Amino acid sequence: LLVKAKDANISLCSAQKREERLRKFRELHFKRNEARKLNHQEVVEEDKRLKLPSNWEAKKARLEYELIVDQKKKECAERGEDYNRVKLLEISAEDAERWERKKKKKNPDPGFSGYAEAQLRQYQRLTKQIKPDMENYERQREECGEDFHPTTNSLIHGTHVPSKESVDRMVDDVEKQIEKRSKYSRRRAYNDDADIDYINERNAKFNKKAERFYGKYTAEIKQNLERGTAV
Repeated sequence: LLVKAKDANISLCSAQKREERLRKFRELHFKRNEARKLNHQEVVEEDKRLKLPSNWEAKKARLEYELIVDQKKKECAERGEDYNRVKLLEISAEDAERWERKKKKKNPDPGFSGYAEAQLRQYQRLTKQIKPDMENYERQREECGEDFHPTTNSLIHGTHVPSKESVDRMVDDVEKQIEKRSKYSRRRAYNDDADIDYINERNAKFNKKAERFYGKYTAEIKQNLERGTAV
């Protein structure tokens, strides 16, 4: 009987150990499956991020900001408040000073860098000056009728006559462009009384640069050479 009881205890302990090992094995198996699932999800998300454009994060932040602004505008409209005034009340003095300094640092006219950039700047400047005249728009629409939106069968070329105000505005704008262009001229005036110490235009520029950097060190030597008293 004692031997049988001892054998029964050994079998019970073995069964408990076996059950404990199986339980740990199931836990490890569950954790492995969970880690595999999370890794797969992370790989899929990373693949999606790589396929997005490089400025996606900035666009996303901009869209979220616009949604917040639209929501605040609706809330202000419901309360009968001006959104711009409410927005200014939320801006601190430090932020306002920083934005003002940033505006002052920004150069609105970087100068000539290329014909394409100059043409774009000119186009943007002219479009900002356009002030739509709705009365004239409606009048022309009534006069032209169906030809207001021309098709291939419309014959309205040369029938439009600009008003005197439009012509004067164009003349003023052209005069302003001519005046501004004259200020951008980089050609230096020629001095007839200056000493000729160069053989061509390129040599003259080089001599001016040399004079600007080393003129104060070589002024005495140059004077002695001109007087013929150089040692």
